[in-house]
Parts: sequence; structure tokens; C-alpha cells
Amino acid sequence: MFRRRDSDAPAVLDDTADDAGVAEDEAGSRPGYTAAKGRPTPKRSEAEKRRREPYTAPGDRKAAANQSRGRDRSDRTRRMEAMRRGEDWALPRKDQGPVRALARDVVDARRGIAEYYLYGIVVLILLLFVPALKGTVIVDVIILAVLAVIAGEGWYVSRKVLKLARERYPGESTHGVAMYTALRGTQLRKMRMPAPRVKRGQKI
Repeated sequence: MFRRRDSDAPAVLDDTADDAGVAEDEAGSRPGYTAAKGRPTPKRSEAEKRRREPYTAPGDRKAAANQSRGRDRSDRTRRMEAMRRGEDWALPRKDQGPVRALARDVVDARRGIAEYYLYGIVVLILLLFVPALKGTVIVDVIILAVLAVIAGEGWYVSRKVLKLARERYPGESTHGVAMYTALRGTQLRKMRMPAPRVKRGQKI
């Protein structure tokens, strides 16, 4: 009574074969489909191409720390290079703004006396060890003269910067620009940060 008729067998086999063909077609068309037994396992490279998974941190804490340090180091290097070029986004707050950039250009375009004051300090220190000058007022006079030159030059250049800033950037604040200009003028050109972007004698 439960015996299958022979005439039904071919139809069942045909249906099974058709289902297997559909499964194979689906396996080739769907990226995340797992191949059934009897089929070759997809290559690792092919499987990875099909998968698009979000980035996950390394499981090893030491490897993650090394990766983080390397990323921070590259960010600092990129920011330092941008700061040397004078890009506004990478500069400290005290150096940002068009008025501060103008002040740097004005100072860097001229050859001032104040930028050599470090050499003058070294000379004054050496003079203090000269026996003939000990107890005299010569060294004091030289020191006062150097300070007067530095202050006078800083005042002159800062006034020039303020005048140009009011003409070119009327809406910008000039608070602290005079001191900023004077201090940059006392730095050696090669030690200035951001680095000079204009040549000496260039018209600003």
C-alpha cells in the first residue's frame, strides 16, 4: 500500500536535479551564500572581496596601542608641517588670523637689529669677564643702548603693522598685535615659527 510506483520516480529525480541547479545558481549569485557540500570552497581572497565589514580594532591590546601611537605620530607630523607652512588651521590660537599673518610678513620682509640681540647678549656676557671693564658703567650703558634699540624698533614696526591692518582688514581685531610683532622681531629668522613665507626686501 505504501510502495512507491515506478512511474513517479523519474519525476522526483527531475525535481531534485532542478532544485540542485537552482541552489548552485543562487550560490554563484549571492555573495554571502555558503556553498553546499560537494562544491569547492571559495578562495579566501574572493570571499574577502565580497565581504564589506566595518573596521574592528586589533584584539591584542599591545598591537592596538602601537597602532594608536603610530596614528598620533603621523597626525603630529602632518600638523607640524602645516604649521611650518603657515596654514591657519594648524597654528596655535595666538598665531591665527589675517592680522597676525600680516604682522609676520612685515617682520620677515625686513632685516632688523633686534633679531640679533641674542648675539649681543653673548657679547655683553663676555665683556663682564674683562677685568678692565669690571666696576665701570660702560657695560650698563651698552645694555641700556641695546634695550632702547630693541624697544624703538619694535614700536616702529608694530605701528606700521597696525596701520596696514586697519587699511586691509578693517573689521579684524588688533588686540595684542603690537607685542606680537615686537616679539617676533627679536627672534632669529631661522628659529621663527611659523617659518617665514616672504623673502627679505619683499614688498608687503
